[in-house]
Amino acid sequence: MTAAVRTRYAPSPTGEPHLGNIRTALYDWLLARHYGGQFILRIEDTDQQRYAEGGVEALFAALRWLGLDWDEGPDIGGTRGDYGPYIQSERLQLYQSYADRLIAEDKAYYCYCSPERLDQMRKAQQARKEPPRYDRLCRDLSPEEGDKREASGVTPVVRFKTPLTGETEAHDVLRGSVVFKNETLDDFVLMKSDGYPTYHLASIVDDHLMEISHVIRGDEWLPSAPRHFLLYQAFGWEPPLIAHVSRILGPDKSKLSKRHGAHSVLEYRDQGYLPDAVVNFLALLGWSLDDHTEIMSRETLIKHFDLDRVLPNPAVFNADKLLWFNGMYIREMPTDELAKVVRPWLEDALGARVDNQLLLRIIPIVRERIHLLSEIVDIADFFFKQGPLEYGADTLLGKKFAGEPAKAATALEAVIVRADGLSEWTHEALEAGMRPLAETLGMKAGDLFGVIRVAVTGKTATPPLFETMEILGRETTVERLRTALDRLGSKAG
Repeated sequence: MTAAVRTRYAPSPTGEPHLGNIRTALYDWLLARHYGGQFILRIEDTDQQRYAEGGVEALFAALRWLGLDWDEGPDIGGTRGDYGPYIQSERLQLYQSYADRLIAEDKAYYCYCSPERLDQMRKAQQARKEPPRYDRLCRDLSPEEGDKREASGVTPVVRFKTPLTGETEAHDVLRGSVVFKNETLDDFVLMKSDGYPTYHLASIVDDHLMEISHVIRGDEWLPSAPRHFLLYQAFGWEPPLIAHVSRILGPDKSKLSKRHGAHSVLEYRDQGYLPDAVVNFLALLGWSLDDHTEIMSRETLIKHFDLDRVLPNPAVFNADKLLWFNGMYIREMPTDELAKVVRPWLEDALGARVDNQLLLRIIPIVRERIHLLSEIVDIADFFFKQGPLEYGADTLLGKKFAGEPAKAATALEAVIVRADGLSEWTHEALEAGMRPLAETLGMKAGDLFGVIRVAVTGKTATPPLFETMEILGRETTVERLRTALDRLGSKAG
């Protein structure tokens, strides 16, 4: 590819971005990075009724979290020229000028039909089982009639004069050429009565003026393709390469929603997913390197991504697979990096600073158990807590000692004596000392270890017990064992 590659992500700020929307951004970003081109961020906010407060900030936050940096956008000017502004509501006069051009060339016209008339027209068409479309009442109004209607206070919209005969060919990179009969198309609106353009006009004008080479968008826009190609023809412009990527479906092949485990991108951040894992997962929802490679670094994705391996068939979202990806990335992270990203979760939960050296010792024994960064709290918070742990005597006894608190107390007394007497405080020495003790006490090792586990961690499920005790240290471990024994005092008699 010799021409400069310029892709754009042009979202509407209608709320937090969802997975399908962000996957499009990712494909745009990967294509631009693969060819050494530019990735442009453009905010399409011309639908003021759907504008959500904070929507732009959410888009920025999602892209930044995923590491999808843009070369041009509302906060970054173009380096190859002045393509801004990059917010459509700041370009209204520009769209009006191009609508005026089409009117002057008799390729568009003013429409004065009221919303009430259009609603009645659509209902009548539906009653006749006809596809709803504008009946072109204003298409051939005389200038005098138009002036008369405007004088009565009617603010018109601008409609495109779709050819009444012939065909329009729309080319899609993934699907080839699709031919539409013009007689099946309507005279669509270019400028609304509030002075804002529709998506059809604004996106075409912006893509042309910003020299966009590739447009990647969801296949729900495929029915609009002939309108856009007609506009390119009307302006005499060469259209960019357009790829309509398949939608993402739920496991039941219905429209993806939260009931399938899908959330907004920022919710995944807040749940403890890693951005690289989400990027890897999203890239494979419609694209593949081969038939077996799944885990790929960002560099590998950039090196190999191109549209020729994007599939036109719908992709299926699998929440369990995303969780698996995240766990794999967590296990592959260097210890110091994983400690860095989980520390904020611990500090937020504990309300205190976390000792970094202690955390670096903990990471190797908890890494295999973590699928989400947030899980570090339940798995490892007891390492950092000061004072007595929060658990009840019933939890300490468990099922094995539920009716025998005296037996559990005897076991803990023996454990304390054995722990105090160890010459070395290593997990090997701890296991070598405690495992025979169970036989001496006449109980299964697992039952004894269960009591010890709750006593020193406050939990029934933990990282490996003896590695945990080694990290806690002799003083803390013995202190917690004594506290556990005190809690059994009343029950043990």
